[in-house]
Amino acid sequence: MKIEFHPQALEEMFESARYYKSRSVGLGEDFLEAVEETTRRIEQFPNAGPVATKDIRKRLVFGFPFSVLYNQHEQTIYVVAVMHQRRRPGYWKSRL
Repeated sequence: MKIEFHPQALEEMFESARYYKSRSVGLGEDFLEAVEETTRRIEQFPNAGPVATKDIRKRLVFGFPFSVLYNQHEQTIYVVAVMHQRRRPGYWKSRL
């Protein structure tokens, strides 16, 4: 399966990495690696993530208060959001 990011999901991921980088050396890279590991798990087991809404599943990003929200198409997993778990729930729904 191929992983594709919504442009805004990609931007929020990099914005969060910049924030973590400003807090501690190497933390931004750790965040990006954790998101990458999460997307690898999604790729291997796309149906393992719990259903967040009708067509959207989510997986937690290990070590960070973030979730990767995604839906699955025939040959593609589309990442809708890299969402902080305590901020603005549902903001990403307009991306569908």
